[in-house]
Amino acid sequence: MTNRLTPVQWLICAVAALGFAFDIYELLMLPLIARPALASLISVTPGTPEFSYWIGLLFWIPAIAGGIFGLLGGYLTDRYGRRRVLVWSILLYAGSAFAAGFTTSVWWFLFFRCTTFIGVSVEFVAAVAWLAEMFSDPKLREKALGYTQAFSSIGGLLVTGAYFLSVRYADALPAIYGQHEAWRYTLMSGVIPALPLILIRPFLPESPAWAEKKAAGTLRRPSVAALFSPDLRRTTIITTLMVACSYGAAFGAIQQIPGMVPGLPEVASLAKPAQQEIISAVQSYQEIGGLVGRFALAFFALLIVGRRNLLRVFQVPGLIIVPLVFLYPARDNLELLKWGVFFAGFFTVAQFSFWGNYLPRVFPTHLRGTGESFAANIGGRMLGTSFAFVTTSLLAPIMEGAPPLQLAKAATLVVAGVYGVGVILSFFLPEPKGTALPE
Repeated sequence: MTNRLTPVQWLICAVAALGFAFDIYELLMLPLIARPALASLISVTPGTPEFSYWIGLLFWIPAIAGGIFGLLGGYLTDRYGRRRVLVWSILLYAGSAFAAGFTTSVWWFLFFRCTTFIGVSVEFVAAVAWLAEMFSDPKLREKALGYTQAFSSIGGLLVTGAYFLSVRYADALPAIYGQHEAWRYTLMSGVIPALPLILIRPFLPESPAWAEKKAAGTLRRPSVAALFSPDLRRTTIITTLMVACSYGAAFGAIQQIPGMVPGLPEVASLAKPAQQEIISAVQSYQEIGGLVGRFALAFFALLIVGRRNLLRVFQVPGLIIVPLVFLYPARDNLELLKWGVFFAGFFTVAQFSFWGNYLPRVFPTHLRGTGESFAANIGGRMLGTSFAFVTTSLLAPIMEGAPPLQLAKAATLVVAGVYGVGVILSFFLPEPKGTALPE
């Protein structure tokens, strides 16, 4: 069996990489733009109860919407095909992000964040199932899934750069409603992935594994209830809880870094534009760490046979290092914080790639999208991202100190908790049976 990709397979990988990159691009906009967007739309300032309330809503409500409709998207992926759902999900989140840039109401802003999140949630599931089924060779499949998912972290770097450029050159861009607001330009840049997709869509093939079963009439109807059959119950429950822990670390702690940076001694006295530039710089360290972590996962996935052992390469060191980042440098040391978030991104973001490689190997063809979607959307998008609300709205307000310090203390507790639970659950994670995808 050849180890070289065909032109069509290269095209498939390129589309998947583009989708993964802008998945994260769209999601990581919010930590960067939430403060200026809320200040513009409803004139609230950080540290007030109203600000904390809206931050919690903006992180949590779109995640709930993404979880619910993402689960539906996984069902549709199994019912109507991977390629069709993939394309429409990318168009949905790209169009929603562009529309959000023109909102004048916080409620419409929240609505378009919900539809953006829905598109992202569906795209991940469709792309992973599509990619996994396009490669029959196990090593090629691992490489394709691992390295295309690494583009998610490149998407994080791109949005950090887009926000930096929007802040610096806002006055040179066309005015929107008579103003030059960087957060609007950053949102509107999310339309980019829709443009090449419109051109290359006719050249994208459907998954052969799904298409052959569909044509032969042997494709069984997907069902959420089937995920809890005796053969799949343990897999469904453990993966859902573990994906929730991975997302909990990201949303409950790492994505809260922009709220901590303004409280650092080196940053507190600076003007807001300068603070925003430093926030984007710190964010870039986290994204580079995540990118390196994803490539490390792709590399180790070919060397380490046991999936539990592969995951623990990132879980166990992360359990020790990541809470320390929020316990110390996130409170008083900018330079050390940059390197701290690099390693926080390395150990946490690599786990997202792990799930993209693992989940297709434990669910059969007719349930692959539904199973992936249940773990990623119910576990990750709904349960996992709710830790942002726990950090910002439940724990931070009861902590002592200024708002940035309160946030750092809350994030320390959250990230230590979810990492600890994740390590414990890893001992119950089922190992895939063989290297071939389940039929």
